[in-house]
Amino acid sequence: MAQVLIVDDEMGIRELLSEILADEGHSVWLAENAAVARRLRSEKRPDLVLLDIWMPDTDGISLLKEWSAGGLLTMPVVMMSGHGTIDSAVEATRIGATDFLEKPIALQKLLATVKKALKHEAVLQKRPLTLDAFTRSPLLKDLKRRLEQAAAKTSVLLLKSASGSIAEICARTLQTHRTPWLDLSTLSTPLTQEMLQNAGGGIVFIADLAQFGKLQQMNLVFAIERLERQNLQLVAASSRSLSALVDSGWDPLLVNRLGEVWVALPQISGHADDVPEIATLLLADLAERGEVPLRHFSSGAQNALRLHRWQGEWAELLTTVKNLALSALDEEISADDVARTLQTEASGAATPLAALFFDLPLREAREGFERLYFEYHLSSERGNMTRLAEKTGLERTHLYRKLRQLGLNIGRRSDERE
Repeated sequence: MAQVLIVDDEMGIRELLSEILADEGHSVWLAENAAVARRLRSEKRPDLVLLDIWMPDTDGISLLKEWSAGGLLTMPVVMMSGHGTIDSAVEATRIGATDFLEKPIALQKLLATVKKALKHEAVLQKRPLTLDAFTRSPLLKDLKRRLEQAAAKTSVLLLKSASGSIAEICARTLQTHRTPWLDLSTLSTPLTQEMLQNAGGGIVFIADLAQFGKLQQMNLVFAIERLERQNLQLVAASSRSLSALVDSGWDPLLVNRLGEVWVALPQISGHADDVPEIATLLLADLAERGEVPLRHFSSGAQNALRLHRWQGEWAELLTTVKNLALSALDEEISADDVARTLQTEASGAATPLAALFFDLPLREAREGFERLYFEYHLSSERGNMTRLAEKTGLERTHLYRKLRQLGLNIGRRSDERE
């Protein structure tokens, strides 16, 4: 049977729906808010989500938009509401919801809707990751605004200091849903008029100009000459400077045309607080693409990533996330996994994670250390709060308060299970 995720802030409704669906043979996961729903969606990959619209932290419509923008709407989602309106149902359907249930939910209506949603063979087309998904990153929100502002005034947009996955995320942000996508980087034959016509109204994308050979450069010239006629937007990224392209044999006139309007990719090295969300969404996208196993970051791992000095910028972050997913032995990527991946070769030096605290203000350094400290002991004691309290020397009430302050997921109380 199916795996169903129920997201509702009312405990009574969660438990009632869970009992009904469990009796039908389904495996059921429960989330009381959007934060838990995000985690379970990533960890459990449900076949169906029942999502309440009205929730106190992040409402269901906003969460649905977030999943859609992040390419995570790969399962049917049925919206639920006790105050449902036609407008909210239409809005949810437009975003990608499969159906709508009005509370109180009748038993037969619930079962029929679930059955219909699970039989929905037109599996929701995976939407690629865009900057819209990074809802908590001021850095990428600002980048999105700059991209849209620049693209509105030109048909040729250059992404400086960018290449690969991050360049595609930027370009996909400018793509209107369901419009064509033509990647010149993957084209090994001469570009034709018919290809451009088929891509009309969409995006022509180049992952990295530095990787283009002579044939691909000819295709680029052919495309640029016909962009406006076919209502096309060219988004080209380059990991090398324009002068370096000319030095390597590119036509200076073509390079000048490409460089008329450009947006530089922002550095992440000075935006540590943005890194955990960015890394988490990149990891989810890699898993959705099937490039890595299903993984998620522990809070300690997120903190370790936040504290790392990303001297290699986006390229280093992207390769680090992928390598962590491929090398981690468990579904949860730990702080130790991050330490092993990012550790330097300097022998006798302070451990990488410890050294990262030295340049921080005392308050941030203390909080960072405490988060790693409790993450380590939570893991080693397997969540047993009695043993954790003994190990850390804290009274249990104080311990719970401290874990909540640090944003650590306490989870189920292992001491009650053992």
